[in-house]
Amino acid sequence: MTELPELRGVVEAGPDAVADVLLDVRPGGRSPLVRDGTIEEDDGDEFVLSQNGSRITVTVDRPARTVIQQGEWWYRGVTSVHPDPRGAQVVHQIFNVADGHGWAVRFVSRRPLGAAPATFAAQIAALGTELHCAAWVLDD
Repeated sequence: MTELPELRGVVEAGPDAVADVLLDVRPGGRSPLVRDGTIEEDDGDEFVLSQNGSRITVTVDRPARTVIQQGEWWYRGVTSVHPDPRGAQVVHQIFNVADGHGWAVRFVSRRPLGAAPATFAAQIAALGTELHCAAWVLDD
């Protein structure tokens, strides 16, 4: 597993309040990580979502305040909430979990990796809106 970009943002609300929204990832939930689709397999805090012909496994780890979304062959996104002096820090990590096929991952990941900063910024803004507080992305 190879770590690709790591993105960070701050939400001026307590970590538990941020996690309460972020971890509500089932279709129709409040989380900005919610994906449309049909739940095909459901085991409580782990479910498989079918979306536009792709399958995404979503795992919610409530004690760790973490959501893991894994695509079929190369993508794994881990989003977690941590305490921060300003409220909560949200960290989004993207991993390449493909076995081999490095050239193929470089090709197919270009678009989602290029879109990741803007997508993450929108998710942080949505958390701030939902929680009625300031929220922003941290620059490196």
